[in-house]
Amino acid sequence: MANSATETLIGAVVLVTAVGFVAYASQTAGIGRGTSGNYELLANFNSAEGISVGTDVRMAGVKVGTVKSLGLNTETYQAETVFNIDETYKIPDDSDVKIASEGLLGGSFVEIAPGASEFMFADGDEILYTQSSVSLLALMMKFVGESASE
Repeated sequence: MANSATETLIGAVVLVTAVGFVAYASQTAGIGRGTSGNYELLANFNSAEGISVGTDVRMAGVKVGTVKSLGLNTETYQAETVFNIDETYKIPDDSDVKIASEGLLGGSFVEIAPGASEFMFADGDEILYTQSSVSLLALMMKFVGESASE
């Protein structure tokens, strides 16, 4: 009888732990939140190298949203990017956005540098001031090419 109670208790602990992991994973991944509580911003980059759907959008190092979609504008030949921004974060309409790297071996993320305007972006607005990602490989090749010509 005592053996059965111990097995039941251990089983319950395992189930509670599994439910906790699932709840944590869904909260971290944003599953179940949908698009309510978010607003969309658009930006065009010469190159969106290093980012993809789901990439973090950060302000001052704090995640404020994610990349919702990427596509090519066939008129301007720029990468059209749509961000989902959490509605608790209001972004001044003179802010700029750039694709930044977490380090030499790290991934890329979208960084918003807030402006000083008293007017905020609304759902569907476009961020006009953008800076594309810097290709480390291109920089190294340029440096090596300049060194070889000397």
